[in-house]
Amino acid sequence: MATESGETVVGNKKVVLKNYIAAGAPKESDFELETAGTVGLKIPEGSTAVIVKNLYLSCDPFMRSRMTKHARPGYVPDYVPGEAITGYGVCEVVNSNHPDFKKGDYLWGMTGWEEYSLITSTDSLIKIKDTDVPLSYYAGLLGLAGFTAYIGFYEICKPKKGDYVFISSASGAVGQLVGQFAKLKGCYVVGSVGSDEKVALLKEKFDFDDAFNYKKESNLHAALKRCFPKGIDVYFENVGGKMLDAVLLKMRDHGRIAACGMISQYNLEKPEGVHNLILVVVKRIRMEGFLIHEHYDLYPKFLETIIPLIKDGSIKYVEDVAHGLENAPSALIGIFSGRNVGKQLVQVSRE
Repeated sequence: MATESGETVVGNKKVVLKNYIAAGAPKESDFELETAGTVGLKIPEGSTAVIVKNLYLSCDPFMRSRMTKHARPGYVPDYVPGEAITGYGVCEVVNSNHPDFKKGDYLWGMTGWEEYSLITSTDSLIKIKDTDVPLSYYAGLLGLAGFTAYIGFYEICKPKKGDYVFISSASGAVGQLVGQFAKLKGCYVVGSVGSDEKVALLKEKFDFDDAFNYKKESNLHAALKRCFPKGIDVYFENVGGKMLDAVLLKMRDHGRIAACGMISQYNLEKPEGVHNLILVVVKRIRMEGFLIHEHYDLYPKFLETIIPLIKDGSIKYVEDVAHGLENAPSALIGIFSGRNVGKQLVQVSRE
């Protein structure tokens, strides 16, 4: 449809947050799918913005913190109720005033949970050059999740052949890749997950040496002692809380912990305490958190490493894809209860 000025206008469904969530798990009723919106495909003069058609959206745990109003903004801003929520995704350029992006290019980076987005802040956008792999991979394996696994394991954990490696939330988008990186490095690898189905996935598809369903373990320390009689050298932390407390008891001297996320704490009004932190001192453990956007300079090195591994079959990958924006809130909410198997994506439109 064209306006009187000749600008093309298209329908634009979007997912919005209705109100801020103080505490607790988000519910589908906290979101609304707006179906009556439109967007013009003309870029304002003088802007280096791009207009994109969104293809795949990534469901990520960090999005939960953006649903709460904070007195002081964090490293990502809070969502604004009534506006389309944003997150990482894969999109196709339909119009551009940006010197590096042209119509028809595929990009990954921060975009809106809507059919079309006008993106004025383009610093997070990365042009997709290798399209010999599925585009959906750039919403996970070759995007935020895969890059996070790579940086956290290789740059933060500094693994050595023979290390004993433990990964929590190990069947998720990041964990499944950390485990495979560790196996390629010659490490002994164990993961914790929330179902027997996921235990089988880790052991049979991703070749973990062992895995356990934490929901069936009455004593996490006993489970870790069973899997790691000699202790843990490297812990890739995705969960926090009681799991972190138990892991600290099994860490070996000079162990390394990459603090990637703590999903068990995101929906709590009062976070759980960690009682064994003195062991960081006693065992000389190095525990380091990281934010992936501070490492973008290493993204080309990451691609050079992982794309050949994908193409020769050394890296396996599981996606859990919801189809259509109308199913996006349910898909996002599901990651906080572990409903997804593999990387949770939403397919907005066909390529």
